[in-house]
Parts: sequence; structure tokens; C-alpha cells
Amino acid sequence: MKYVKSGALLLLLMLFLTACQKQEANQTTYQSLPQVQSKYSADEIADFNNRRNQGKTNRYEGIKIEEGRILDTPTNLPKALFYDSGINIAYPQNGVKGIYLSPEIIANEAKFQKVIAMMKRNGLNTAVIDFKDDYGQIVTQIDTDNAMVKENIVQVADLKAALKTLEDNQIYPIARIVTFKDNMMAEKHPDLSFHSRETGNIWSDGNGSQFINPYLEEVWKYNIDVSIAAAKMGFKEIQFDYVRFPEGFETFAEDLRFDKGNYSNYVSASGNKIEGEDRVAAITDFLKLAKEQLAPYGVKVGADVFGITAVTSGQTETTGIGQDFAKMAEQLDVISSMIYPSHWGTAFFGIELPDLHPYELVDEYMFSEEQVLKNVQNKVISRPWIQDFTDSSKPVGTYQEYGTLQVQAQINALAKHNIHEFLLWNANGDYSEGIDVSGSNTNNPTINQGSNQQMQNTQQNQNNGNR
Repeated sequence: MKYVKSGALLLLLMLFLTACQKQEANQTTYQSLPQVQSKYSADEIADFNNRRNQGKTNRYEGIKIEEGRILDTPTNLPKALFYDSGINIAYPQNGVKGIYLSPEIIANEAKFQKVIAMMKRNGLNTAVIDFKDDYGQIVTQIDTDNAMVKENIVQVADLKAALKTLEDNQIYPIARIVTFKDNMMAEKHPDLSFHSRETGNIWSDGNGSQFINPYLEEVWKYNIDVSIAAAKMGFKEIQFDYVRFPEGFETFAEDLRFDKGNYSNYVSASGNKIEGEDRVAAITDFLKLAKEQLAPYGVKVGADVFGITAVTSGQTETTGIGQDFAKMAEQLDVISSMIYPSHWGTAFFGIELPDLHPYELVDEYMFSEEQVLKNVQNKVISRPWIQDFTDSSKPVGTYQEYGTLQVQAQINALAKHNIHEFLLWNANGDYSEGIDVSGSNTNNPTINQGSNQQMQNTQQNQNNGNR
């Protein structure tokens, strides 16, 4: 019996020691790891990331990347994959034939209904409406968690109710987002703007307009959040306007103090620092990000550009503002050149007085745009802005009163180039009637320009739409 007890105790002792050994084996042993030093400097890493953002290399050194698109975005995806705003308005079957409407017109119910009736009479099917206006005001109430967006809401019109009216009439709604021209944000968040080195004040142009900084991703996010709110409300397309640096920026940038953000060490694809390429990259990258982040909402994304960007692509006057027509077109569903005849200089395209020759001006411009779009792989829609206002600020004898014939001339010139979408600009909402929007006629209609005396009497106080 004595030996049995001793054996049992010995067995228990062995089991206890074995358990202790297992517990000790399962314990984690901590050792200090050696510090790893990067063989690249911070500037070298920034330069490499810039190249990668341009699509000229990737994160794996030594691997050749094929040029061109590898994948295209699928079309005709099921509606269930996208956010449902509750507003059901289809894309116009015969293409967009649109007009600009200010929120003030929307807020005036009688005038709003009058404009809708005019649109129906003339085959117009689309309304471009300010969602964020030229001063930076978000003109309608929206639900948002973005504090900066909230502080800039100044209700001018109930756009949610307006969308219901447009749905009842099947008028396609486009939200105009004035992007980088923004006095409200510049004044409330001066760190996001440009400052005079001499005075320290926020810079403004000759018209008192201030800009927020297109280099900064915080500025991008703000505008994208505003556009997402528009998409969630029920707008079917987002149109970015003033998606650029201030005009002539390349001539006075050295006099300003501002942050270049991730573009501080920007290097072009050629390995050189080329004037203006960082601005082009900033604008193009913004549009790319906006398109990606708006994708879940099922909206088209467009942008307004100066017409001259298609004519002088890559030259200083376009890289100065950061607009490269071809690069922007690669990122967009729709590109809208502002090709108002009154805005072209004397003898441009060999036309001595462009405002007097709307058909010829639009015809010549479209030849230039076609050449650029030939090399754009993305299937972008060309939908120009055309003139339906009289620019009486021009010298007597160099302009004419614009009406049905002048608008028709521009539409016919577009049709000659197989462009059957367009937008009419008149800031007051006073649009010409009796136009043929079908695009079936490509001839230049007879235009009675009238005498100089008639033009002297044409002093209509209309906004000339210089954007």
C-alpha cells in the first residue's frame, strides 16, 4: 500500500511538471526588433508617388506597365447596385438639349412653371441648376455630416421640391457645382485659399472672386461631399464648373503664398519639372477621384472647360489654369466646352468678328475639338455650351443681338459635326423660342445682322456668361 501511494504521488508530480513545461512553451517571448532604414529619402518617395499617381509606374520597380486602358467601366449595370434617390428621370433618348436655370428662377414658382412650358414647346429636355453657386453658397437644405458643408448652406430654393416637378415633366436634372471659385470657403477657411505675399490678404481677381486651392485634397473632399449630396437628392448628373485655377495664374503665382500639398515635389512623366504640369495633374486627379466616389450613386460626371483648351492644349494659357482638354476628357462622362462666339478674340480661326458669325465659329471650333478627341480612349460625350445672350459689352459694330437664328446657327454647326447635345446659357433665363433642336439641318441659316444703328440700340442688360 505504501508503494502504491508513492507511485501515485510520483505520477501526479510528473503530470504537474509536464503542464508547467507546456505553459512555459506557450508563453510569448518578446524581443526588440531592429530599426529598418529606408534607402530612399522623403523627396524620392514623394517623386515616386507622383509618378505612380500619373499612371506612369507602379509600386513594383522594374515591371513594365502597358500603356492604355486595361479595363473599362461596365455599362448598363442593374439599378439595384446604385443609391436610390427616389427621383426617376431617364437620360433623354435623343440626347441632352438643355438650358441653365438659376436657383432664383426655381424659387419663383410662376417663372419656374413658365420656363418649363417654354421648354416643352421647344423640345428642350434638360435643366442645369446651381447646387453650389458662383459665390460658394450651397443653395438648398441638405443632410450632411460635413461641418464645412453645413456652414455654407444658404437656402435660396427648395431643390428637392423642384426635382419632383422636373420628374413630373421628365426634365433631366444636372447639378452645377462651382468648384474652386468660392468666396465663402476662402473667407471662412483662409488656409485653403491663396494669399498675397505683399499684404497677407486673401487674393481675389479683378471681379472680387476668391478661389480655394485645387492642390489640396481637403478642398477636393469638400466639393465631392457637396456633389454627393446633390446625387443623393436626385440629380442625375454632376457638372463641375470653374474646375480650374484662376485665369492667368501662371503670371502671378510667385506673388502668392499657398500650399501645394502632395504636388510640392511634382515631377512630370519626362522626369523634368515642366511649368504648369502640376496644376494639370491636380485638376485631372480631382476629377478622377470625384468620378470614383460618385460611382455608387449612378450619376454621370461632367465638367465645363474653356473652349480654348481644345485649341491650345498643352500651351501656357491652358496649363496655367490646369485644364488639359484630353486629360480631363479621359476622366469624365461629359465634357462641355464653353464656345460662345462673343468670347473669342478678333480674327480667331480667321474670323474677323466671331460674334457676327456664330455658325462659322462653332464649325471651326469643332474641327479642333475633333482632332483632340481622336486620341482620347474614354467614350466621353461632347456637349458644348452655346450662346443665347447678347454681349452688348463689346464695341458697337462687333456684336449682334442673339435670338432664334443665331442660336439655330450654332445648333446646325454642331450637327454638321454629328454633335446632337448642347446647353444654352442665358443667366436671366430668357431663352429664344422657335429653334429646331433635332439636329437634322446642318446648313447655316440666313442671319440678318442689322445695321450698326440697330446694334447701338441693342443694350440689353444680359449677363454675358463669362465663365
